[in-house]
Amino acid sequence: MNGAPQPRPLSIYLVAAEESGDALGAALIRALVAGAGRALTLAGVGGRAMAEAGIVSPFPIDDLAIIGFSAIPARLPMILRRIRETADAVVAARPDALVIIDSPDFTHRVARRVRARAPAIPILDYVSPSVWAWRPGRARAMRAYVDRVLAILPFEPAAHQRLGGPPCVYVGHPLIECRSELRPDKGEAERRRADPPLVLALPGSRSGEIRRLLSVFGAAIAQVSARIGPMELVLPTPPHLAADVRAGVAGWAVTPRVVTEPAEKWAAFRSARAALAASGTVTLELALAGVPTVAAYRVTLIEELIVRAARINKRLSSVILANLVIGDNVVPELLQRDCTPQRIADALVPLMSDTPERLRQTDAFARLDRIMTLDMTPSAKAAAIVLDVARRGRGDPAGTMTGSS
Repeated sequence: MNGAPQPRPLSIYLVAAEESGDALGAALIRALVAGAGRALTLAGVGGRAMAEAGIVSPFPIDDLAIIGFSAIPARLPMILRRIRETADAVVAARPDALVIIDSPDFTHRVARRVRARAPAIPILDYVSPSVWAWRPGRARAMRAYVDRVLAILPFEPAAHQRLGGPPCVYVGHPLIECRSELRPDKGEAERRRADPPLVLALPGSRSGEIRRLLSVFGAAIAQVSARIGPMELVLPTPPHLAADVRAGVAGWAVTPRVVTEPAEKWAAFRSARAALAASGTVTLELALAGVPTVAAYRVTLIEELIVRAARINKRLSSVILANLVIGDNVVPELLQRDCTPQRIADALVPLMSDTPERLRQTDAFARLDRIMTLDMTPSAKAAAIVLDVARRGRGDPAGTMTGSS
């Protein structure tokens, strides 16, 4: 028996504070296990998806999603306590790398505490804050406590370089891994061309968005129907908002079919002729599905002032994620005072038939695979970089640094 001491397992600590980060964390965990090639110790803070992947969180993350503009002051002491507890756990574990996942209001506070107390622990930030849009000074500030940014949008590495941020590499957007759910089969493609057209209404996934957009979306759809005739309308919404949405659409001229299950949502995407959507990740989902879209949005006054300032400073050419990824403002964006039923209808009607407006969008959407796809899946690419940083951090023989920038 060889008496040589065996190297201890590589250890990674992951921190996610809301559902979207939890899903990313779970995919990353599976890729880390697949790519480690030896024993691996994983620990962290996460939700149900990360628990299913093998990490038991020391506390539930459900109540952490209130961070940001919607934070409830009465709960801030609890949130600050969770930040302290998480940082304490990381420092006590002394992992070979810490991966913070999205939710910068929580995870970056953890990272700063860890860096101050245990500066030797490499820290990777999976999902960049939107430094290219809001608070660009964050990019340079992140250099003090983030060693590598794993970006999910292809333009973000250049943005960090321009703004003096940490080294940043594009690892791919998680939507790339579910393109098969977004692309129509033969029958669905035929339904997309058939009458009455199937139209999607997507007024957002937060209660505030629903309050601001539901009535204007309904009035716009009524105008579209008056001009093109009958349509089938589908409105996907999260389960916790379904009752409010159904009450809000009760008086619409065209009654939508409200769906809450992801499978129903993706099935509607694959058959839809066109969509009216709130700004957000959904515009990129629609673009990958090849659904021509009008984006309309109303925000609070503070958020409007931030957008105006970003545009004046030429940091933000569009607030529509699909446009930013494509690099061309092909999806009409009707914001604030332009978010009216008349303007929405005028932009949506041309997308219902073979017009130059529709063709411009579908041609641009067809470029997304080339723009967004890498030689590895996003989770595998991210895992390869995390493992490499962890091995280098503890002085293991370094392999090839994947995607260093």
